[in-house]
Amino acid sequence: MLGLTIGELLAKTARQYPDHEALVVRHQGIRLTYEEFKTEVDRYARGFLQLGVCPGDRVAIWAANCAEWVLTQFATAEIGAILVNINPAYGTRELEYALKQSQTQTLLFQSRFKQSDYVSMLEEICPEIRKCKQGRLSSRRFPQLKKLIFLGVEKAHDWLTWEELGLLGNPLPAETLAQQRETLAFDDPINIQYTSGTTGFPKGVVLSHHNIVNNGLLIGDAMRLSADDRLCIPVPFYHCFGMVLGNMTAVVAGAAMVVPAPFFDPLATLETVEQERCTALHGVPTMFIAQLDHPEFHRFKLDSLRTGIMAGSPCPIEVMKKVVEKMHCSEMTIAYGQTESSPVITQTRADDSIERRVSTVGKALPHTEVKIVDAVTQKIVARGEPGELCTRGYAVMKGYFRNREASREVLDENGWLHTRDLATMDEEGYVKITGRVRDMIIRGGENIYPREIEEFLYGHPKVSDVQVIGIPDQRYGEEVMAWVRLREGETVTVDELREFCQGKIAHFKIPRFIKFVTEYPMTVSGKIQKYRMREMAIAEMGLEKVAQIETA
Repeated sequence: MLGLTIGELLAKTARQYPDHEALVVRHQGIRLTYEEFKTEVDRYARGFLQLGVCPGDRVAIWAANCAEWVLTQFATAEIGAILVNINPAYGTRELEYALKQSQTQTLLFQSRFKQSDYVSMLEEICPEIRKCKQGRLSSRRFPQLKKLIFLGVEKAHDWLTWEELGLLGNPLPAETLAQQRETLAFDDPINIQYTSGTTGFPKGVVLSHHNIVNNGLLIGDAMRLSADDRLCIPVPFYHCFGMVLGNMTAVVAGAAMVVPAPFFDPLATLETVEQERCTALHGVPTMFIAQLDHPEFHRFKLDSLRTGIMAGSPCPIEVMKKVVEKMHCSEMTIAYGQTESSPVITQTRADDSIERRVSTVGKALPHTEVKIVDAVTQKIVARGEPGELCTRGYAVMKGYFRNREASREVLDENGWLHTRDLATMDEEGYVKITGRVRDMIIRGGENIYPREIEEFLYGHPKVSDVQVIGIPDQRYGEEVMAWVRLREGETVTVDELREFCQGKIAHFKIPRFIKFVTEYPMTVSGKIQKYRMREMAIAEMGLEKVAQIETA
């Protein structure tokens, strides 16, 4: 393992591979070698120091994928400031909560994201930004927030711009930054990532240099990633998938970070892989499905691809097989984890058999403990038996920021992180995720795991994607409902799908309700929100009263 801060890691990689491309951002026309990338990171780190940003200060960034995001990630780490990742899709209520809860002192933001006008949203919750000079803010609602940095070109007010931040750092001697770096320890907190909780406000996961650097190291080892690789990163940086599995994993290996677009676009991703000759590609299953199903997919030459990671939500076996066969990703890996574990806990390896890579999420990474326990008794279950997955080791978060009660709910007295995910482990240590503790359907006393039904329905030739949820039922407590997305141009009836199930899966697992959809409610990072599907189904089917019935 590496006993390095992020700044020390970047310096090491830049010395080893100065002329290798470090960062390619296609939509901005930016290309930087590791030597150039390190120079820019240092310049902006000095700019933050000149601005008065100190170790432990919270610096939030509210933006889609761009070069400024990556430079900020490493520049804040250079000086020991804690980067606060703000979801680009946040509305005013969520933004206000994150800024207040994290006690952010400096905010970097772009002008807009898709349909969201960031400037107007900020003006709505903090009218004082209209009058602040050179980004110096004084706000009654946000007493900690003192500095604003605008990532756009045409600013609406007298804000400090990204370019001005860089110029601010020019006069500061390099020795000053070096001295600052020497004061940092690899166990220092360096990042706050807000989890997208299913209820209430999200919680801020606090991660250290040690968490992130070593997770990036071990993830890359499983992929056989090297300085000769070029990693296409279409997943969002605000999320640990983009920031750790993408950026950090690439920098540890000396590989190139290739950014195809500000947010996921299947066509832009395919074009980037082909034109940049990318050897690795990351994505959640829905992203790979979107690329495979794209009408122009067959015109792209993707033979440069070798590896990558599919993670973020359960991977359909049929999708994995197509990615290996049609996208030439012969060493594609599956990773599993959560933000609280930096994030990867288990991962398949490039040399695992295709059977392992399409049916499991691999083994625990090195230096990572995993146990499967009975969710009620907390006793370790037998091999092959389902239970809650718990993990312990270097990757476990320091805790939730300013939320000890929530931290105690998931971190026990022995240091185990309780994931709330249901899993099994076989005799060789390979793990299968069978669902979320809260997603498990209990129908008339039968425990039903949605993943099992989803995998079965994926085998139907006309089905492109399927998600299974439990909805309230007065007689059985819960009933099975499937939301099905068909392949383009295909049609199928509810009765045909039920007939497909007859005699092949238990009768109580056959979906009583089937809904045909073209999309699912999802987070910006591509995770499907099953709790939203349940809420929508309850409203559409008039089950509000049934949903309120209390059960033991």
